[in-house]
Amino acid sequence: MLEKIQELDVNLFVCLNSLGSETFDRFWLIITNQLNWTPFFLLMFYLIYRKVGGKQLLYLILFIAVLIAFTDQTANFFKHTFERLRPCNNPEINTFIRVVQARSSYSFFSGHAANTMAVATFLYLVLNRHFKYFGFLFLWPLIFAYSRIYLGLHYPGDILAGYFFGAIFGFVTFKIYQKLKPRYFPG
Repeated sequence: MLEKIQELDVNLFVCLNSLGSETFDRFWLIITNQLNWTPFFLLMFYLIYRKVGGKQLLYLILFIAVLIAFTDQTANFFKHTFERLRPCNNPEINTFIRVVQARSSYSFFSGHAANTMAVATFLYLVLNRHFKYFGFLFLWPLIFAYSRIYLGLHYPGDILAGYFFGAIFGFVTFKIYQKLKPRYFPG
């Protein structure tokens, strides 16, 4: 059963990865670089500041920092436990897939997918009542994670597992935030 799932995962990866072309490689390299998302984050933090104020924004940033650290360390733990080769390092497929970027670390599960989904889930649960179309925030993890497949760094299963853990961690962090907010973060 596990072998069949892995085979489907590899086949789906090969299909999605093959959709790329050199014309768009630079675009997806820009998308996958977290620093290039800085204007998006600054705009988002500004909009949040305008709705909830500076003190509440600082509390949210503190929770986001802890959430990212926890999610990232959990992803690293899983990567070193399962030691699944990235597609770009898999000798069974790396000769015929598009490898735009290579990494030597392991693949399962995607820390990028987990981090972005965790933050998006947490922020959505905290702020959706303040913003009419805040659900569009979930486009960010989708676009960001697809870049990892496009570049040859993650299988779709790595992304889905990252989304799963990210959504869980984002939800749990929201619940902790709800419990602590009245006592420590009034306003």
